[in-house]
Amino acid sequence: MIIGTSPNRLDAVAKVSGKARYTEDLTLPGMRHAVLVRSHIAHGLVKSIDTKAALALPGVEAVFTFEDVPDTLYPTAGHPYNLVIEKRDVSDRRLLTSHVRHYGDDVAVVVARDPLTAAKGAQLVKVEYEELPVLIGYKEALAPGATVLHEFMDNNVLRHSVIEHGGRVDELMKEAELVLEGVYHTPIVQHCHMETAVSYAYMDDDDHIVIVSSTQIPQIVRRVVGQALDIPWSRVRVIKPYLGGGFGNKQDVLVEPIAAFCSWKMGGVPVQVALSREECFTSTRTRHRFDGQIKMGLKKDGTFTAFDVKVWSQTGAYASHGHSIAGAAGSKSPYLYPRAAMRYDATTYYANVPSAGAMRGYGQPQVTFIMDCLVEEAAHALKMDPLELRLKNVARVGDVCQFNHHTIHAAGIYEALTRGGELIDWRKKREAYKNQTGPVRRGLGVACCSYGSNTYPAAVELAGARLILNQDGRVTLAMGATEIGQGADTALTQIASEALGIPMDQFNTVTIQDTDHTPFDTGAYASRQTYTSSTAIADAARQFKDKILDLAALISGVPRSALSINGGNIVGSDGEHLVMTLGELAMQSYYNIDFGNPIVSEATHKTRQNPPVYCCTFVDVEVDVPLCRVTVKEAWNVHDSGRIVNPKLASGQVHGGMGMGLGMALYEEMLIDEKGKVLNDNLLDYKMPTIMDLPDLDCAFVEVPDPTNPYGIRALGEPPLVSPAPAVRNAVWHATGVKVDEIPITPKVLFRYLEKAGM
Repeated sequence: MIIGTSPNRLDAVAKVSGKARYTEDLTLPGMRHAVLVRSHIAHGLVKSIDTKAALALPGVEAVFTFEDVPDTLYPTAGHPYNLVIEKRDVSDRRLLTSHVRHYGDDVAVVVARDPLTAAKGAQLVKVEYEELPVLIGYKEALAPGATVLHEFMDNNVLRHSVIEHGGRVDELMKEAELVLEGVYHTPIVQHCHMETAVSYAYMDDDDHIVIVSSTQIPQIVRRVVGQALDIPWSRVRVIKPYLGGGFGNKQDVLVEPIAAFCSWKMGGVPVQVALSREECFTSTRTRHRFDGQIKMGLKKDGTFTAFDVKVWSQTGAYASHGHSIAGAAGSKSPYLYPRAAMRYDATTYYANVPSAGAMRGYGQPQVTFIMDCLVEEAAHALKMDPLELRLKNVARVGDVCQFNHHTIHAAGIYEALTRGGELIDWRKKREAYKNQTGPVRRGLGVACCSYGSNTYPAAVELAGARLILNQDGRVTLAMGATEIGQGADTALTQIASEALGIPMDQFNTVTIQDTDHTPFDTGAYASRQTYTSSTAIADAARQFKDKILDLAALISGVPRSALSINGGNIVGSDGEHLVMTLGELAMQSYYNIDFGNPIVSEATHKTRQNPPVYCCTFVDVEVDVPLCRVTVKEAWNVHDSGRIVNPKLASGQVHGGMGMGLGMALYEEMLIDEKGKVLNDNLLDYKMPTIMDLPDLDCAFVEVPDPTNPYGIRALGEPPLVSPAPAVRNAVWHATGVKVDEIPITPKVLFRYLEKAGM
């Protein structure tokens, strides 16, 4: 049994020893370097552009402007292609633009023999603009008569949707014994992955473009580059080497199209585009800012009856993932309190700020903050223990979600909340922290959330696996699933090992995805890969095992029914008697002149299930009232993610997510002035927690196997960061008696709330 154990990561030695090669390590002879010319205003039209000085600089080989690129609009979101036109991602971006819509927009690109010369050349390109009004918040962007950012739109509403199944929310609100309302805000934050966005492209023949990229979505990059250049998708090949973090930013097509365009225009020479940290802040993707209004109805005994949620989601200058962020969060949230009715009204709007896209949690941290803050207020209004109120209402096995009428087959959130309360000593500490005075106070907070295990039915869910028996008896595992640092290669190899009865050390797992050679998979996002890929592995393993045992029976004369694989050997019915080694069988499969036939199996699985997962966070915080400073002293996440494949990897995922969630709660916010300029576009001015700012992070798992997966697996990657922020907010309220309705709870924000409360 290998599932449920914690073997070392397959890539551990390569990464800690420096042997792992990332995109920038894989240089090519004659590599050129491209630097983009970016707007220094947030909104306007290019009146003139002068490239003469740049072209005269020694070492500069080309300058391309918006006049040189295809007149083609394309999307950048990392979603599978949709055959229904109305459901496709919005195509609203050109390779280079004459209508700049955010500070740092792309108007030209300089290609030179080295990065420094390219950067100097970019500074020499002179651009004159006609400035247009800058729109930031939803009230400005959606005001009557507001300047429209995109010519094909009538206004700045990218999309508006209202989802309500059953139509009973208004009726239930009228019948409710208590109705509460709240208004809450979450900020723009950046992913801050260690490796910045980097890609290079070259042509290996007259019509085949090869792109090497730090991406989470190689197959989608292939398609989008084809769309951007208006060429057949099969003419594009994308290779993903080791990747230094993405967190959703690289679930977008970022610099790959412009790298491919430059190589294409220059006869196929390799051209690299590597963004600076500042460019990552202004010109890649961010988390969507949400402004939310919420109303809830409940009975006096604490039973939730209805939620009415309204959000405005700021997608920025271009659609990117657009309305799917707000939409996905609305579809995942009802699984937490499934017996309550819910209406979810979402508006996604354009604004003159950097484009927002996918970020770990995909809208769920924002909506969970909005919902959980009001749940905490319900506990105060009813004078109920906040933990008991949640326990009363959370999902149980057999519940039917009123939102979509799906039956919940696996749910351990009740047990997770109970376990978390025990781990942090909830009842004792809540009592001890009551009625505090003095400058330094302690508080205890809890929050919980639901999530999904993939994107179905919003998008097609495909995962592919290939198994090859090599001549020496080792097994090559090739997956479409993308290893981006989360440990997918290790977890999926464990699953293959258990499915086949072959030890992990007999596997060669391919870690580099190549759209021309590895199986199809749409990429690393939506916490989907272990859930979706494990079934593909199970299907491929059944075929593979059958081929091995059929050949072993033919060679040995032992009946097929009496053979099995154990420890990487073919054994008899007792499970111990050695019939032959895999190496011996493999040589026969390749070289036996009569019945040799190499053993390969491949399977693609299409998932049509999307079981919910659950998480809760408990925090113990210290609030220094005079300094308006919040310090997290203890933090626990408890997860119901089905069966855990690798507990050590899972704990690492949870600790990382908790750190990001606490960063969103207390530190992180991109500051943008009224002119649309990002004021803290670097890691000195953008504050995020380091190891010195976080407590020891603790986690636990409640394993409720899911019947829709052959191994009982559900999702884990994103939920760890969803509930820490409201838990911290609730703990600050417990400590001070002051409720803060926005994050991050920085000293300047807390000062404002404490001052208003007379403290």
